[in-house]
Order: sequence, then C-alpha cells, then structure tokens
Amino acid sequence: MISTVIDQSLGLEFPIFQGGMAWVADASLAAGVSNAGGLGIIAAMNSNGEQLREEIRKCKTMTDKIFGVNIMLMSPFAEEVSDVVVEEGIKVITTGAGNPGKYMAKWLEAGIKVIPVVPSVALARKMEKDGAFAVIAEGGESGGHVGDLTTMALVPQVVDAVNIPVIAAGGIADGRQIAAAFMLGAQGVQVGTRFLVAKECTISQEYKNKILKARDIDTVVTGKRLGHPVRSIRNSFTREYTKAEYDSANVSDEELENMGLGRLRRAVREGDVSQGTVLAGQVASMVKKEQPAREMIEEMFSQAEEVLNGATKWVK
Repeated sequence: MISTVIDQSLGLEFPIFQGGMAWVADASLAAGVSNAGGLGIIAAMNSNGEQLREEIRKCKTMTDKIFGVNIMLMSPFAEEVSDVVVEEGIKVITTGAGNPGKYMAKWLEAGIKVIPVVPSVALARKMEKDGAFAVIAEGGESGGHVGDLTTMALVPQVVDAVNIPVIAAGGIADGRQIAAAFMLGAQGVQVGTRFLVAKECTISQEYKNKILKARDIDTVVTGKRLGHPVRSIRNSFTREYTKAEYDSANVSDEELENMGLGRLRRAVREGDVSQGTVLAGQVASMVKKEQPAREMIEEMFSQAEEVLNGATKWVK
C-alpha cells in the first residue's frame, strides 16, 4: 500500500489529487474522486463568490469526504472566492495562475492547507516561505496553462529546493508514471486528463470521445505570443488560432485574445470539439476507456506498487 504524508495528513486513501480543471472540475467530479479515496477539487475558475458557494454546497451533499477548491488567481473574482472558501470551511486550497501571497495569512489563520501549483523552483521556495503545506510541481506535459519545464526536470529540482511535500503533476495517467513521480522525490500526484473520462465527469460526450481517440502527437501549445501558453488537442480552432498567432502584422493581441473567449465552455458544455478548446495533456492517447473514478485510482496505484516492487530487476 502506497502511503505518504499527503494522504495521511488529509485523510485520503491514496496520495492523489484531481486537477482543478475549469468547466470540468465541478461538484460531481470532485465528489466522485473524493469518494474514490483521492482529493476531489472544485475549480473556482471565473466563478463569483455565490456561484462557487453553490457548487461547494452541492458537493457537500454528494460526499462526506474531504474535497478542495482550486482558485485561479487571475480571476476577477479571486478576492471574493478567497473569502467564500473560508466561510464554507474548505480544508484544502490549490492555486494556479499566479502568486497567492496576498491571501495566505487569511487562509492559514482559518486552518486551511494551501497547496499552490508552481512551474519553477523560485515560486516553490516563495510558497514554502509563505507557509504553504505543499506545492504541486506541474510540468509542461499537462493540459491547459503550461510552463516551460517538463515534469521529469521540474519535480526533482523542486524536491531539492524545498522542505515541504511536493506533488507531481503533468504527464501522469497510469501507475508507471506515478511510480516515476515517487522516484523523483514526489510524495503525491495530481491527475487531470485521465479524469476527463471518469463516469462522474459531466463534460460533453464529444469531449470525452476526443480524448479517447487522441494520438500521441495530437496536442499543441498555443497562446505563447500572449504570454499564457495553453495545451489542447489539435482541431479546426487551434489551426485557425495558430495562423492568427503568427500573423502579428494583421492580427492584434486584443483580436487574438478575443478569439479564445468562451472556447473552453463551447467544447466542455456544448460539445463543439471542432471550434471549441479541447484542453488535454500529452498523455491523452494513454486514456483508453471511461471508468468510475474509484476503478481508475485503484488501477493506477495497483500498477504503481507492482512497478515499484519490481524496480530492482534491472539492477544487478
């Protein structure tokens, strides 16, 4: 049985988090993953305070297990939702798209374990100094907003730089990758892309099918020109966007920004996987079937244990 300070401190069965994916990580998925023994996470994304409160309360009716909230710091409602998580008694917060420093004191005073997503050693050190319980070192293989460093390079450098637990994310969809993360020094993992096809995930079937049919070379990164690169599966929209992104003489940054508005919701909720944004990591091609979250987690950790137990077969 794989057990670390992550599951022991949070009361989980397995040291695994579900990624806080915008328009995807709702009460249903969060409750499903928490009921399955991991840490389910609701994505606050650009929700206002009352919208988030409603989703949190819905999740409480679906599970009696611990679950967390991911706060996207670039959201215009970040201040508002930072208070809601305290008021609703959330015990774990993950953060993305920035530095949560201005909210840390308030959250820590409320007894919340803050676990920021970090793309670099510098931010990891800063978060440790500010009182983070752990950090999520997320490599550029992941879906959605990505950094430059890969998981294989980032995780051990963050592990060496901080004294708090490190959770590995980016490019993790099976037990072999979980085992590799532990060998790099991580004490837990965060999984996003595989949970897209969990039975408890409420995204459109068209989106799920796009994941299930993905090949190894099917993801692409767009948005570098605007300073916030995003990984998604290639489709008609990414081709149009890429063409516009490299045509700075005729397409302004504002026009490029507007091209992307509403595209994720279009794919996730409306099922338009041609003109919508289908966020997914490079491991999408490894996701083969829809399963209940419990089955996914048990399968991944069973394989991880098998791999770790046989790790010495190459060493004489």
